[in-house]
Amino acid sequence: MTVRVLRAAKRPTTAWLNGGGVTREVASAPAGAAPGDFDWRVSLADVGRGGPFSVFPGVDRVITLVEGAGMALTVAGGAHVLDHPYHPFAFPGDADTGCRLLGGPVVDLNVMTRRGRATATVGIVRSGRPPSGDGTDTAAVRDAPAGTAPSAGTAPSAGTELSAGAVRLLVCLAGAATLESAGITLGRFDAVLLEEGGPDLLRVDGVTAVVTFGPAG
Repeated sequence: MTVRVLRAAKRPTTAWLNGGGVTREVASAPAGAAPGDFDWRVSLADVGRGGPFSVFPGVDRVITLVEGAGMALTVAGGAHVLDHPYHPFAFPGDADTGCRLLGGPVVDLNVMTRRGRATATVGIVRSGRPPSGDGTDTAAVRDAPAGTAPSAGTAPSAGTELSAGAVRLLVCLAGAATLESAGITLGRFDAVLLEEGGPDLLRVDGVTAVVTFGPAG
């Protein structure tokens, strides 16, 4: 198994041109690809104020609220309220999208895939609960019921099996997570990229996003 540990403390920040927030890229493929050339890209964003989203032609997005009161999005004229953390929401990156903050700054996890090159599913694993179901590049399953980050001392999960063969990015969103075979422990916003590996066991004491990438169908 190829394992890359991506610590949050070493992650650079990029300020938005409109001054509304900053982005911290977690990982992308190909590594070091320019903004218009990636197959997939995962980032965390601090959103300080509302406004229009950047348009990404030919790209599908999945956005997950991590911290804050939430956002009211307008995607191609349709209203979508993201006011519960850890509920992935999928939408086309080339749609006209506006954002209104519901109560101050937020942090979100953003997954982007280029149509024709890659697909992604976003699952949420919480302490003591199985991951949410599978989705596709433009449809992420919503974890239910709504919840928040567990308090300190919540018992870790018995373990979530990660099957062999897939390329996965694990991003710890709250608490801690441990990848059993490698003995790697992730803190808040740390991540690990798994490639060409066998099955593994993920233990979560908090909340972790499991992003699974595949070829375009």
